[in-house]
Amino acid sequence: MSKLGEQIRANKSSTRTRIEVAEWGDGEPLVLYAGELLCGEFNKLQRKHPDFLNNQTIEALVDLIIMKAETDQGDSAFDLDDKPILMRQPLTTRKNTKKRSVFVRDVRAGCSLKQNHRRD
Repeated sequence: MSKLGEQIRANKSSTRTRIEVAEWGDGEPLVLYAGELLCGEFNKLQRKHPDFLNNQTIEALVDLIIMKAETDQGDSAFDLDDKPILMRQPLTTRKNTKKRSVFVRDVRAGCSLKQNHRRD
């Protein structure tokens, strides 16, 4: 590997975004994490959903959730068997008269390459 490649490897980010989903918790919000979207992961998503950048369908976003959502231990939170359940979730909820985004938007934001991330 080149010297530059080694340098890039050594500086690999382990940033994860913490996401609380009150609607999925049992008394307290369910806490999940999402790491940054890696080039290889984006490539995999793009192969399944070719126009993902211009047409982010709900199915593509659910696939992104399944790909990126993690437990606090860093294990995958969901697998493909969870897809039908995730596909039946509401896009938004109302609480205290304010619209709140659900996990779909939060994971998308957590995977943004330009967002400032909090290290957990």
